[in-house]
Amino acid sequence: MTARVVAIDGPAGSGKSTVARAVASRLGLEYLDTGAMYRSVAYAVLRDSIDANDGQRVGALARATAIVVDDRVLVDGADATAEIRGREVTAIVSAVAAHPDVRHEMVRRQRAWADAHGGGVIEGRDIGTVVYPDAPVKVFLTADEDERARRRALEAGIEAADHGAGDIARRDRFDSTRAISPLVRARDALVVDTTGRSVDEVVDLVLSHAEGRLP
Repeated sequence: MTARVVAIDGPAGSGKSTVARAVASRLGLEYLDTGAMYRSVAYAVLRDSIDANDGQRVGALARATAIVVDDRVLVDGADATAEIRGREVTAIVSAVAAHPDVRHEMVRRQRAWADAHGGGVIEGRDIGTVVYPDAPVKVFLTADEDERARRRALEAGIEAADHGAGDIARRDRFDSTRAISPLVRARDALVVDTTGRSVDEVVDLVLSHAEGRLP
């Protein structure tokens, strides 16, 4: 039986988390923020003073670290909900997430999560292409760089506003060109540009797309 998975992918600041949470609520499904999982590994890398570019050590740490992503994010039992959104984690998360061993472990955990929950709304960067390529509903959200930079600044606080569209563009290039699980749109995904659209508008588009597709 096909899993009841709604895969929502897209770059930073495209609105994935907000839309995915709302879609999950409307459909009565559980929600998983896979980005928080990679951020949790990056948090552990900083905590343990490991070089983010050391793929072997970072991969071993990813396998050994207990991560719970729910209303709060726990890393080895410690509440890291706020810390994983900080500047230091943001600065290294793309490098951490690019390591094959890290991605393999997180994908394994993401699939196990979906199996345990009977599906769910899962958002990230490779859900519809790698984690659940057979998901019955795939969505790819995007928005222009200025809008995404503005949203990220609002999330992180006004002090983050100086990151601007340049940092967004650099992260897009990093995530889209990495060798393992790059950020790309699944060919059968609904593409929604969220620029200038309200959350309700985007959610309605996703739900209309999902109608008749979920088992």
